[in-house]
Amino acid sequence: MQAILSSVDINADPWRYQFHPEVWALIICLFGAWLYTVRVIGPQALGPGVQVVSRRQTVYFVAAMVMLYLASDWPVHDIGEQYLYSAHMLQHMMLAYFLPPLAILAFPEWLLRLLVGQGRGYRVVQFITKPVIAGVTFNLVVMITHVPGLVNASADNGILHYSLHFTLVMSALLMWMPVIGPFKELHMGYAGKMIYLFLQSVVPTVPAGWLTFAESVVYKHYDIPVRVWGMAVRDDQQVAGAIMKIGGSVFLWTIVIYMFFKRFTVGFDAEQTYRRERRNPNPTSLWHPDTELTYEHVTDAFERHPAAPEPERSQ
Repeated sequence: MQAILSSVDINADPWRYQFHPEVWALIICLFGAWLYTVRVIGPQALGPGVQVVSRRQTVYFVAAMVMLYLASDWPVHDIGEQYLYSAHMLQHMMLAYFLPPLAILAFPEWLLRLLVGQGRGYRVVQFITKPVIAGVTFNLVVMITHVPGLVNASADNGILHYSLHFTLVMSALLMWMPVIGPFKELHMGYAGKMIYLFLQSVVPTVPAGWLTFAESVVYKHYDIPVRVWGMAVRDDQQVAGAIMKIGGSVFLWTIVIYMFFKRFTVGFDAEQTYRRERRNPNPTSLWHPDTELTYEHVTDAFERHPAAPEPERSQ
């Protein structure tokens, strides 16, 4: 029996196309919900003539759907689920770091307020999106989803596999809410956002280092005869650790650096130059500081601003 299984594994084609109707159904439903929101719910909630979603939000939504497809369908999903843990890690990177911010930026503020209301729903959102709660929840999910027993079990159980992905995406959405969420009142300050995002890149280094320096096979499910690109099991684990460490860190650090320069270098060039902007205190004057001063300019200035008469002297 073992020989038969080994023979089947060796002759397997990792690049064989596999159709995933559940992924297509999800994307079609999301597109349908978006169109219904834009054409029906939005005009009724905001009134006629009011812009429901911006062009930028539409672009973000399409980009989020493309990212969802790339992470959940062939070939990334199939190779990551059956052959390479590094592909599985790339899939998690897309679901945890790239997809959630696109989805949040595409979500209209008015729609979220309509869904959560002003009472208990809003207070729940306010609580679970606190930086400490959201950050700790996200990092706990990241750590748990890399437990060997859970990874091995999810690879053979489709429901568990998609449940873990759903939990990862939801926790990532919470993590991004204090930074770019629709509710501006729940945002942190610029310095707080930068520190917060930097901390999100620290915790994943623990499982990443564990994968990189492990001397044995961590995930037995991926210890199979079929090796995509001839990559050994340990090399696959090290690449997965590098993706987890470098991919997420570079992405978050890039955002932090962008936020730093956007916030703290505004007007830097103007402040560092020795030249000062010259302004004409009298906009009606015919003379400008950069033009040559002539006799006509002087006489014109005296004619428009005559000297004050001298006070009469008492006899």
